Amino acid sequence: MTRTAAIIGGGVIGGGWAARFLLNGWNVRVFDPDPQAERKIGEVLENARRALPMLYDVAMPEEGALIFCPSIAEAVTGATWVQESVTERLDLKHRVFAEIQSADPAALIGSSTSGFKPSQLQEGAIDPARIMVTHPFNPVYLLPLIELVPSAVTDAGAVETCKDILRSVGLYPLHIRKEIDAHIADRLMEAVWREGLWLVNDDIATTEEIDNAIRYAFGLRWGQMGLFETFRIAGGEAGMRHFIAQFGPALAWPWTKLMDVPEMTDALIDKIASQSDAQSGHLSIRELERKRDGNLIAMMRALKQQGHAAGRLILEHQSALRPAPEMACPMVSARRVIPLDWTDNNGHMNEGRYGQLFSDASETVMAAVGADDAYIAGGKSFFTVENTIRFLEETHAGEKIEVHSRVTQAEGKKLRCLHEMRRVADGAVLATSDQFMLHVDLATRRSCVPPEDVATRMAALAAAHAAPETEG
Repeated sequence: MTRTAAIIGGGVIGGGWAARFLLNGWNVRVFDPDPQAERKIGEVLENARRALPMLYDVAMPEEGALIFCPSIAEAVTGATWVQESVTERLDLKHRVFAEIQSADPAALIGSSTSGFKPSQLQEGAIDPARIMVTHPFNPVYLLPLIELVPSAVTDAGAVETCKDILRSVGLYPLHIRKEIDAHIADRLMEAVWREGLWLVNDDIATTEEIDNAIRYAFGLRWGQMGLFETFRIAGGEAGMRHFIAQFGPALAWPWTKLMDVPEMTDALIDKIASQSDAQSGHLSIRELERKRDGNLIAMMRALKQQGHAAGRLILEHQSALRPAPEMACPMVSARRVIPLDWTDNNGHMNEGRYGQLFSDASETVMAAVGADDAYIAGGKSFFTVENTIRFLEETHAGEKIEVHSRVTQAEGKKLRCLHEMRRVADGAVLATSDQFMLHVDLATRRSCVPPEDVATRMAALAAAHAAPETEG
């Protein structure tokens, strides 16, 4: 059954929330009195439709329905989840919560607030137990962290339901069990921001030089290991204790101005703004967003290949999105969007990636005959010994494709497949693969006859594919 999310406030963050739910198959109702809300959310959604599916090696669910509602009551009534993303004004949030709970007392409400504590949000609420902080990071449709902050009166069951909802759309709920102003991540970012302001104020560095210091060094380390794990490595074999013993005394040195903030005079504001304009003012906000999204996709896909950090979350969500193989003829063995990092300097898909795509398709066929991950872990598999690939048309980043596979030979050790890569938009055949595989014992690395159950499934699949239907 399709679930419904209600988004109250359709700015950059609200639009990101809407995109995250929509692209994971949820219906979304939006309330925002801004007459430009549909345009703004439409632009965020356009970026999200291009970006989010590129993280995965399987197709995402069919997109849900997006509905703009004339009132909060119409948006929230009967919704599975309500996400408040209005302006950071406590009085406004209180009025919004009152209207939500008057319309639907059972509503589960998360607030995107970056600064207010849940106990502040709950003041005067009809039912404070169903209100909590769910603070995201921009772009919400790509970055997985959600700071989930309940108060002492938030219902524990509501918190667990919230976690399940967030995980189901590929997000990572970081349960902060003790509320604090600005939660966790913003407090860390604020510390770096303060230091950056002083470095600009004192003419030590420009905005671009500070950004370069981050993106060419510790920003990369933090992106895959965070703060403490990074410093643990810096301690060498003796670990964190040695690191603290060696570098702990530096904490007493006057390296930081964290407890002080430069006065935001007109001169400092002009300096920061002019340096920022010189750094990236030649790009529009939409161009910067697309550059940011492309960089994030490439980095997160690299982490996915390593099964680490944000990449591990994508793998887990991808596993939940992957459908069980069907025995249809032809079998849809792969369905996905072509990511940016699969293209070359000619602007189309690199020929090596076709081999990867057809390899992924063959794994679906293997799973259908019983040679799944557990089977391979048990010591048996299929190895490709010959593969003829024909390239028929260009394939570009962002295109939705399917691979249709037929088993053309299944006897003894031999398993042969014909794969067709098709563009979903028009059904055009973009490439084909004639792949010949042998069943192998992984201990000896030699071919061998598969066990009876696998052999039986191979024969059944070959029989089902013996008289394929004509595809249009």
